[in-house]
Amino acid sequence: MPRLLKEIDMSVSALSLGHETTDEELKAISDEFETAPPEVILRWAGEEFGPDIAFATGFGAEGCVIIAMLSNIRPGARIFYLDTDLLFPETYALRDRLAARFGVRFERRATRVSLSDQAREYGDRLWERQPNLCCQLRKVEPLKEMLCGLQAWVTAVRRDQSPTRAQMGVVERDKQFGLIKINPLAAWSARDVWDYIARYDVPITRFTTTATRPSAARPAPRPCKLVKTRARDAGGERLRLSAEYISRREEGVSEARP
Repeated sequence: MPRLLKEIDMSVSALSLGHETTDEELKAISDEFETAPPEVILRWAGEEFGPDIAFATGFGAEGCVIIAMLSNIRPGARIFYLDTDLLFPETYALRDRLAARFGVRFERRATRVSLSDQAREYGDRLWERQPNLCCQLRKVEPLKEMLCGLQAWVTAVRRDQSPTRAQMGVVERDKQFGLIKINPLAAWSARDVWDYIARYDVPITRFTTTATRPSAARPAPRPCKLVKTRARDAGGERLRLSAEYISRREEGVSEARP
C-alpha cells in the first residue's frame, strides 16, 4: 500500500459508528472521508460492518472500478447485482469477465415474478408502457429484500451525475431503506473514473458508460444514442472520455493492473 494511503488509514482508523449514531455524528464521519481515496473508504467500511455490508453494481463504469478496488482491498466482499431478466447479453458476459479477472463472486438478486407471469398480469413489454412499475417489480423489490439483512451498502454513484446527488455524503443514512449508505466515489468526476479504467485496464464493454442507472430493458443496444443523451446532460465530457478510452483500448494501450 502506498505510504500516503497508510497514513490516511491511520487517521481514520478511530472512526467508528455506534449503535445509536446520530445524523450529526454520521456527517462528521463523512466529512473526515471527504478527501480520502475510495480505497481507504472501502477498507474502513469493510472493517466497520464486516459481513453486514454489500456492494450493489449495475456493471457500469463506476461499478467496474469499485469491483477492481474491492478485489484488492477485501477479497470475498459481498457484491450483488439486480437481474431483471432483461439485461443485455453483453452485461452477463462482462459479469463473467470481471469474475474471472478479479476472482470475485457475484450474488444474483431477482424478482420471483417471471416475465411470462408479469406479461399475463400487466401485459407485454411493461418496461415500455409503465417503466416505473416495471422497475418497482424487477429492481426495487429485490433490492429491498437484499438490503433488509444488511447494516450498510456501498454504491458507485457520484455527485456530478445529477442535481439530486449533488449534496450526498460519502457516508450517510439511507432513510428509504433504513441502513447506512457508503458512496466512495462521491467526489470523483467522469475523468477520474475513466482514468482509473485506463490505468488498470478494467474490463468494460462497448456499451459501458458512466450511467446514472442501468437500463432495465433489453431492446437492441444503441450505444451511440445512450452516450449522446448522457453527453448532453454532462456537457459532452462523458462522451469524449468514453470514446477516448475505447479508442485507446482498441489500439492496445494499457498500463499496470491492480
